Amino acid sequence: MALNLFFALLGGLLVLAFLANRLVRFTGVPDVIILMATGVLIGPVLHWVNPNIFRGATDGFGSLALILILFEGGLELKLREILNHFAGGLFLCVVSYLLSAIGVALVCRHALHFTWIPALLVGAALGCISSSIVLPVLQQVNLRREVKVTLLVEASFGDALAVLAVTTLLGIAAGGAASPRIIAWSLFSSVILAVASGVLVGILWSYLLPLLSEQRFWHVLTFAAVLLIYSGVHALHGNELVAVLVFGLMLSNYPAARKRFQPGEDAEIADWFSETPVKQEDRQSLARHHGQMLTFHGELAFLIRTFFFVLLGALVEFAGLRKHTGLALECFGALFVARWLSVQSGRFAWRAFTSHERELMTWFFPRGLITAVLGIQIVEALGADFDFLNSLCFAVILITNFALLIGSLRARRLFPVPPPAAAEPTAPEPAAPPILS
Repeated sequence: MALNLFFALLGGLLVLAFLANRLVRFTGVPDVIILMATGVLIGPVLHWVNPNIFRGATDGFGSLALILILFEGGLELKLREILNHFAGGLFLCVVSYLLSAIGVALVCRHALHFTWIPALLVGAALGCISSSIVLPVLQQVNLRREVKVTLLVEASFGDALAVLAVTTLLGIAAGGAASPRIIAWSLFSSVILAVASGVLVGILWSYLLPLLSEQRFWHVLTFAAVLLIYSGVHALHGNELVAVLVFGLMLSNYPAARKRFQPGEDAEIADWFSETPVKQEDRQSLARHHGQMLTFHGELAFLIRTFFFVLLGALVEFAGLRKHTGLALECFGALFVARWLSVQSGRFAWRAFTSHERELMTWFFPRGLITAVLGIQIVEALGADFDFLNSLCFAVILITNFALLIGSLRARRLFPVPPPAAAEPTAPEPAAPPILS
């Protein structure tokens, strides 16, 4: 392909990704469907690009996009609000993931005659919902804030849970120890190490930011810190994705929390990161730096994520997709039943949610970036026996995103967005920007 045509294709893909992302608010169609369909069109259908050239870079693109999305997610979390809804969101995250992984594993044992460890590996890859897909859709539906935050907590911690499970199962499949005590200690220690690293580096970086933020390219330096904490925690055998999430959480909440212990006479205004009292000038500075970090890392994540999903579509093999369509539908059935059971079993955790809200929570279980990345890692680690997994992941991602579309349309019907209110003659009060509008 000529260089100018290659650049034209890249530019066209970015324009398409921008339009697809904006169409979510009008149509409810997740942009990942459009991006993967575009990859299928320019790859196996029209043969405009040779996907084999980029096959080795797929895992790197996916991992980098996942790092950026988790860091961005940490920057968007309000600590107090997360703590208020943490129990319900964590319950939904753990129960839904476990039931989904076990359900898919049972399907694989029946359909593929796998033993338990390989079957659980497939279930672990397919069991996690995608935060990068759920969050934009939640921003466009008129659900109560309590429901949105519960789903936000589930999505934020689901990625890290899936990585923990797949990493542990890959170690067992490679001949590692399978003792429940050893597995439990490995999981616990990796999470503790990740949280401690994220907290310590986040506190240190929050003290450095006032100095760095006046320099050029300080966003790039923060991005470098994200990559370094990811690599460092991985080298120490901790959960690197949890560390990245906690690092972002600390950057958005610790500066305001620090002001809580140093209140001044003007400390009456609540900082929107954690609703703790800070001075007006401090609030403006924190909000400006926070907004700049969100913009930079959000746009970088958008760029990498776009190329990953288009590349994923271009790598699809129609023969494998047709061969495993039945298996994909069976896996979707298991995922849907697991989702319904987890939502219904958690009524005690969200007693105030209505039956319609629980129905919508059942539909909001899309698979996406983390499923594709983990599928690629399993294939690379275990070889030819799992060659079917990339096609299976592609099919399950598409089907669950169509289910999300149904849920989005259902939400618009049950809870229509109210028309804009008429302007009031009185001066409006400053409002704290929400996580999910």
